[in-house]
Amino acid sequence: MARLPDTKVGNARWIRSWWAHELFFKQTWRGSVASSLLFPFLFLASLEIGVGHLITAHSGLVEGQTYLHFIAPSLLATTTMQLGEGESLWPVLASVKWTRGYHAAAATPLAPDDILYGKLAWVATRGFATSFVYTLVIACFGALQSWWCLTLPLIGTLVTIAFSAPLVAFAARSDTDASFTALYRFGLVPMFLFSATFYPLSAYPGYLRPIVQLIPLYHGVALTRAAAFGQGTLSNELAHVTFLLVMAALGIVWGRRTMRRRLTD
Repeated sequence: MARLPDTKVGNARWIRSWWAHELFFKQTWRGSVASSLLFPFLFLASLEIGVGHLITAHSGLVEGQTYLHFIAPSLLATTTMQLGEGESLWPVLASVKWTRGYHAAAATPLAPDDILYGKLAWVATRGFATSFVYTLVIACFGALQSWWCLTLPLIGTLVTIAFSAPLVAFAARSDTDASFTALYRFGLVPMFLFSATFYPLSAYPGYLRPIVQLIPLYHGVALTRAAAFGQGTLSNELAHVTFLLVMAALGIVWGRRTMRRRLTD
């Protein structure tokens, strides 16, 4: 039986929480192989053969790129967003409400903050690994045109944490999953569709563009495209990074409050 790493009290105890997630993943990783490795390749291949070919043939280039190249980096942002929410809603609610795994962990020397940090560290690990694979797939389709593309795994990790942190906090305070469906329907799905993921910001009416730029996923999409193509200005990219960092930081602060309240009641 695998042992958790030894850590001194008060010294990186969250590593034990991270390690518990890693041990569980070792038992379930086969179920995610297709979605992590095969699906991105098939999705981009279908775009190149189908929709992307039609758009390029009839409308020409999109912001100087073929449609396949235009959309490929944005799929890294949408995938890492989906990873962040997938790891943070039902799994967290299950651990605080149904299986009470977090309550069991809180009965050990782990504090609620350690459980939160370990969870987010594990989500960040998954985000980095998934982003790395997506970067390789995007490279296979010739959509990387700048050495800045080497930052794509880091950008994907940032997007993952920016969404995961507030969603972990939200799930930790929930008693049922009824609100999760509404969150998907009115939050995550519209965000996926209307964050300049599938068409450029210039395609929106002028009065809608400022609204689109306030959508969190838009900043991840803009960062991935800038890194893939070597475009954009330093000030714009720093603004995108700052937005996502603030979102993650606020989520962590909220998560510390909700996790402490839930696990110490």
